[in-house]
Amino acid sequence: MAEVYAPTTAPNPKTSWLMFPTETPEKARCGIKVIQVLLSFVAFILEEMVISCSSCSSLYFFEFVSCSAFLFTLLLLILLYTSLNARVGISCWPKLDFVYTAVIAVVFLLSSIVFASSNSDTTLERSAVAFGFLASSMFFLDLVLFVKSNGFPFQRDSKPESSNGGAATGPETAKLNTPAD
Repeated sequence: MAEVYAPTTAPNPKTSWLMFPTETPEKARCGIKVIQVLLSFVAFILEEMVISCSSCSSLYFFEFVSCSAFLFTLLLLILLYTSLNARVGISCWPKLDFVYTAVIAVVFLLSSIVFASSNSDTTLERSAVAFGFLASSMFFLDLVLFVKSNGFPFQRDSKPESSNGGAATGPETAKLNTPAD
């Protein structure tokens, strides 16, 4: 007995849960986000292995930032490149991605500078700082690629919208359905 639906039934690629980008700049940004997750995780693990600290506040600040960068970037990566982004209900993903990446880049760089300037100069601390700077550079590189491929997300167009090939004008003042006398 032959199968009736086999030759005509094909899987729908839109129902896939993983939406890997097809454009080259977006593939690069996806790869950079994976590298951000890995570098943030390594910086966090190295910082966690530090046994004693001379200035614990800088260590704790670096710990908070590296852990937050790891967890939130992993979450953003999952939300951006899976079908979950449609279920969350956020419509401004590019703006969210840009603002998040910019904030983490600046704060990660700041925490790496603070931790580099006030640590006990052990191998673990220097390694954690190095991975912090590497992760920061990946966040800044992600911002550059974002702006190159998508433009600045908060830029407003100064050109008025056109209507039927002509320049847009104000609202019409004539009423369409006026009562006859």
